[in-house]
Amino acid sequence: MIRAIVPIVVAALAAACEAPSWEANAPAADTAVMRPSPATSPDRPDTTGGAVWAWLEEQRYAETWELWPGEERLYPGTEPHGALLTTYVNPAAREALRRGDEAMPPGAVVVTENYMPDSTLAAVTVMLLAEGYDPAHQDWFWAKYGSAGEIEASGRVEACLACHGGEPDYLFSGDLGEPAPADSVIGEAVPGAGD
Repeated sequence: MIRAIVPIVVAALAAACEAPSWEANAPAADTAVMRPSPATSPDRPDTTGGAVWAWLEEQRYAETWELWPGEERLYPGTEPHGALLTTYVNPAAREALRRGDEAMPPGAVVVTENYMPDSTLAAVTVMLLAEGYDPAHQDWFWAKYGSAGEIEASGRVEACLACHGGEPDYLFSGDLGEPAPADSVIGEAVPGAGD
């Protein structure tokens, strides 16, 4: 009787320990990365899709962060992001842009909200520069979330790396190395953003 129960218990324990489906889609290498503790790094989250989304909600990025210098809300976008985009930068990224740095510093975060032509939020894409995360790709952590915050991809996302890889510091917007204008707008929630 006990021999018959043991395999059932082992199977149940194994099933309970399986990763959620979004984690199963993350690159295997993502699990081997040393991750800073959110408790010891309040300016940036742990490098997992769920931790990044929770941190962005806590930060209220759409209400408190500035827009990418020189960009308005709902500016014209291109695929694969969306017809309209709104891009926010955290204080670390904003200061690097103001100074005209050649590259973003550790802790820099860029959030792009991707909208359909009718201004409906379709996705939120994130770049987080986490020192030591992925030196081969300038330490960028990537994430894509659905309009309700569901994780669609996170970690070393090959599609992001392939597309952004030819750009200075993996960034398309702006001219790195040239000081940005100081008159940016602090975010105000766009209907549907971050909901």
